[in-house]
Amino acid sequence: MSAGPVVVLAGGRSMEREVSLRSGASVVASLRRGGHEVLSVDPDERLVATLRAERPSAAFVALHGSGGEDGTVQELLEILEIPYTGSGVLACQRSWDKVRSKSIFAADGIPTPEWTAFSQQAFRELGAAEALPDIVDKLGLPLVVKPSRQGSALGIGVAREPGQVASALMSALSYDDHVLLERWVSGRELAVTILGHGEGATALPVVEAVPKGRDFYDFEARYTPGLTELHAPADIPAETASEASSIALACHRSLGCRGFSRVDLLLDESDALWVLEVNAIPGMTDTSLLPKAAEAAGSGFDEVVERVLADATLGL
Repeated sequence: MSAGPVVVLAGGRSMEREVSLRSGASVVASLRRGGHEVLSVDPDERLVATLRAERPSAAFVALHGSGGEDGTVQELLEILEIPYTGSGVLACQRSWDKVRSKSIFAADGIPTPEWTAFSQQAFRELGAAEALPDIVDKLGLPLVVKPSRQGSALGIGVAREPGQVASALMSALSYDDHVLLERWVSGRELAVTILGHGEGATALPVVEAVPKGRDFYDFEARYTPGLTELHAPADIPAETASEASSIALACHRSLGCRGFSRVDLLLDESDALWVLEVNAIPGMTDTSLLPKAAEAAGSGFDEVVERVLADATLGL
């Protein structure tokens, strides 16, 4: 790396802007504690000019949502030949699109709840609404409806009776033009943070999120202090924790992720594990799961940030 500062990219223009700013602030503080020269940059139309002027040694990507987790900023960093943290363009695209990632999981034998999907165009122009009873028959109720490309549980709804499916779809379509309909799995919300890449990747302890008075770990539960209890490590049998870690590592490798990722799973009432999604840029706020996992590992947040920075590269 060159002698320039480490640029922390945080903020952006996605719906997760405020969360990204909080993650970025945590990373900036951590890097400064480690003695790094750090520059925080809120990406806008001047980003390329700013990066060219600053000549950073690396970019720590703390952007959540579109523009950050979908491979967009990674493409720019590759063009500018600036090493960056986290996954490359293709792995970001795979993890950002839940339909795409779930298709890869299914092909690789990784357990994920049964699903179907269709686009806004199919719903509005091709009469897809007429197929909703067939989808309910296939997947059952309750039914989870979510945007295919969105983070932080934004736009997710649960239809508990047939009449609620259409409204849940319309809500999800306000966040993305491609919607995923997924079989509801009742269970405990688990998360596994993965560090590194390939065969050298390792898993941090499993964390359980227990939302208070909510059906699932939604946006408010994730980022509002006091709405969720985080148990790190999760109070589950050792063999279950080992299986969750193995499945999470398989997801990370299957999508081609590197640097770090967080895999969200459900542990159902029969002790079966189901993968919901992979987050290519995990949250790093004071209410996020990654810092709790790092604490449970005995390494601490600063050590994880240093490791992620050390893995900064140009794609895969």
